[in-house]
Amino acid sequence: MISAVLDTNVLASGTISAANAPGQILDAWHARRFELVTSAHIIDELLQTFQKPYFKNHLTNQAVINFIDLLKNEAFITPITVQVQGVATQPGDDWIVATALSAKADYLVTGDMPLLNKIGNSYQRSNSYYSKRFS
Repeated sequence: MISAVLDTNVLASGTISAANAPGQILDAWHARRFELVTSAHIIDELLQTFQKPYFKNHLTNQAVINFIDLLKNEAFITPITVQVQGVATQPGDDWIVATALSAKADYLVTGDMPLLNKIGNSYQRSNSYYSKRFS
């Protein structure tokens, strides 16, 4: 089965609407079209993201709890075994790359085009590509 790490923005955006590319990617995961790989670091960052006003206005506390529980119970949570520093375009995003490398994931899904341009290789795809690929 294909494995993919979704960055925090993809995960957060996908909870808002099933009509956008991140939402379609999460739907594909729910349909078991790929294995979602994440890490404790990504989940922690996601919890922080959900505290921002935009998400507080669009998601109930219960929806956030349910989604985090779903990730913890249904996604593969990989330990970080590969240390990455200074690779991502933003320092906090090194954890996303480290998660993908630690799990030997097939794909890293992000809308961060500068990051994709920087890391290159097989991870170089956009959100819209994945929504088509996994559907």
